[in-house]
Amino acid sequence: MKVFLKETKIINYSNPEIQKLSKKLSKNCKTDIEIAKNCFEYVRDEIKHSGDYKDDIITCKASDVLKYKTGWCYAKSHLLAALLRANNIPCGLSYQRLTISDDGSGDKFSLHGLNSVYLKDIGWYRIDARGNKDGVNAEFKPPYEKLAFPIRFNGEKDFTKIYSEPLDVIINALTKYKTYESMSNNLPDILLN
Repeated sequence: MKVFLKETKIINYSNPEIQKLSKKLSKNCKTDIEIAKNCFEYVRDEIKHSGDYKDDIITCKASDVLKYKTGWCYAKSHLLAALLRANNIPCGLSYQRLTISDDGSGDKFSLHGLNSVYLKDIGWYRIDARGNKDGVNAEFKPPYEKLAFPIRFNGEKDFTKIYSEPLDVIINALTKYKTYESMSNNLPDILLN
């Protein structure tokens, strides 16, 4: 469990602003479920999804996501992991592989980033703070998962492995591409086991 509480270069929860926010979100909470819900809803609702808003600010590190209040799903999952780990709640990174085409033609796929949080009375529970919009309604309702995207088409997949650090392909994309257009044309994709 220690690896899911560890601070990393990307999940940099000792940042003063992350520390301040993590304390604010846990104030008056009596359980890890209450804290996790507050952190989830903050990232889901207060941090813009760069793809939805066509932001040219591409963030990666948790502190930058908080500073600029924007991030792709992957970056938002980095901030959520930092807020939870700052509150001593184990949190990992999880991924789905989804088709980018609305018709499910399967000609182009992308990884989608979300989180797995360890809740004492429930165990590992996946949450998706990418941000809600028309047709997307992710919620925090343990023990039931309410993710942003169900698996619907051939070639899509829920990956079961929980990672303590972001995948290299994610970090590479978030640091290489500097605009909405370049990022949206180069969304990371790999086949995981």
